[in-house]
Amino acid sequence: MARIAVTDGMAPEAVLRLEKGGHDVVLGFIEHEDLLSGALNKFDAIIVRSATKLSAEIIAASGNLSVIGRAGVGVDNIDLEAAGKAGIMVVNAPNASTQSVVELTVGHLLSSLRHIAKADRGLRSGKWEKKQMKGTELSGKCLGLIGFGRIAQGVAKVAQTLGMEIHTYDPYLPPKVAKSQGAYLHKKVDTLFQTCTHISVHCNLTEETHHLVNESRMKMMPGKQGGIHCGNHIVNCARGGIIDESALLDALESGVITSAALDVFEIEPVSDDNLLVKHANFHGTPHIGAATMEAQRRVGFDIADAVLSGLNGKRPSTLVNGKYL
Repeated sequence: MARIAVTDGMAPEAVLRLEKGGHDVVLGFIEHEDLLSGALNKFDAIIVRSATKLSAEIIAASGNLSVIGRAGVGVDNIDLEAAGKAGIMVVNAPNASTQSVVELTVGHLLSSLRHIAKADRGLRSGKWEKKQMKGTELSGKCLGLIGFGRIAQGVAKVAQTLGMEIHTYDPYLPPKVAKSQGAYLHKKVDTLFQTCTHISVHCNLTEETHHLVNESRMKMMPGKQGGIHCGNHIVNCARGGIIDESALLDALESGVITSAALDVFEIEPVSDDNLLVKHANFHGTPHIGAATMEAQRRVGFDIADAVLSGLNGKRPSTLVNGKYL
């Protein structure tokens, strides 16, 4: 029997699956200082979301771990190399939240264009701003997708049904994949910005993609398509840090960017003095891309199965640090 720490919450049905596998599951957040002090020494596996950070120092202090499970897609809160060198498998659940993030992304796009959040704020403060809320349509506009994995392809399908033209930049994507999805694949990210009035971020946060959406690229966006001055709009439901938030605030202030909608931020949770979230043409959500009942259930089952596979001595199909083991 193994002991499994679940620090950031998990669907009850998924916890039951781990327990039916013959393991002891301990639920509860563990403070960073306690992790550094070896709080995981008595555990064989840990399942985290984004709140728990597993640095090289914490991994070194966790001598008995054999599996780390990330209940979600992004693993930038886990030192993959340190885990691999310690003989610890890191697994994730990359497919479970796809539909939820697709729907949230499209929701943010629609809310931006039709001023849904902005109009709601006005109503709540007693304003009837009908004349000020004239929006634009998604139909006939170019949507630029930075990264073209499962989520971006899902967004593309919905956007195409709304009449959008799909463009993407993904240096690791075979051209035939973009062609099969009816998307134009750009060789350079700059041409994506020069072409599209609507940009949605769907890549991982790496040294290469940190602040990829910056001042100079936002200024490249055309602001007009099909004879309509639709403005420039940016959505990010991927990872914080890909957009330079300081530059984004300046772009909103100057009018270079017409609207911005973020579900993820460089520093989370967002502090009370963050001027970006207070801008009239910004609306956001607190990292809820995967926060649907359906997705949480799928994520729980997928990560439970991956962790059980690792504990049973198998190589899980969602292993993400294999090159370091």
